[in-house]
Amino acid sequence: MQISLGFSTCPNDTFMFDALVNNRINTKGYTFTTTLADIKELNDMASNADLDVTKLSYHAYAHLRADYVLLNSGSALGHNCGPLIISNKPINPEDIAGKSIAIPGQNTTANLLFSLAYPNQKTKKVMLFHEIEDAVATGDVDLGLIIHENRFTYQDRGLYKVMDLGEYWEGTYQYPIPLGGIVAKRSLGMATIREISHLISQSVQYAFDHPLASQAYVLQHAQEMDPEVVQQHIALYVNKYSVDLGKNGREAVEKLFEVGQSKGLFKASEKSIFC
Repeated sequence: MQISLGFSTCPNDTFMFDALVNNRINTKGYTFTTTLADIKELNDMASNADLDVTKLSYHAYAHLRADYVLLNSGSALGHNCGPLIISNKPINPEDIAGKSIAIPGQNTTANLLFSLAYPNQKTKKVMLFHEIEDAVATGDVDLGLIIHENRFTYQDRGLYKVMDLGEYWEGTYQYPIPLGGIVAKRSLGMATIREISHLISQSVQYAFDHPLASQAYVLQHAQEMDPEVVQQHIALYVNKYSVDLGKNGREAVEKLFEVGQSKGLFKASEKSIFC
């Protein structure tokens, strides 16, 4: 059975999916055609139901529960890994109101967290995540909301951390922060969805057990990223929740949706979240 699969070029995703897409594990008769794209682009494709299985922001998934169900494997979820608000000069968090900010997509979890922390902030400029550092450095925007490897590189550009939204979430709600997950079209059928979830879990575990096996694939898509940053990126975003969300991970996702719905950021759904 052929499955269209989307994930990002970021090291955490290529590390996790290498074994699956490069036939290092037994895929049980499934073949995967891959689309690698920025998280904003993946969110947009999911909104059009373009892919059978895809990585997307948890915020985007909150709007797409009618068509997609969340897999228990492949998530980016954890502690001390949230998006950062940065500036090109020192700014206190209480002085953010009224300033312009670049965000990495309207339906990213980063924007959801920012909206929870600063519900009245309206001056937002949507950019691809890798464009935000430059926009802040040049003064095109007052603030930037950064994700992925940019949290390791912004200081090299002389930029300043204003606030860690992961710390805000964990301090307020006492759960790890759900950033991105893997979803599958409900139309595939639950038996197929659970088999794919298990395959992705095996792929992540293979990557942990054979860390050098994925190196060439990861570096191929990491472009000019420093190898040390690549390793930091993987270590930050790939963990036990990527193998299986477990009870605590599922509760964290439920809490994110509960809070977002209570703030009117998206509607409730009768559909189950998990497969």
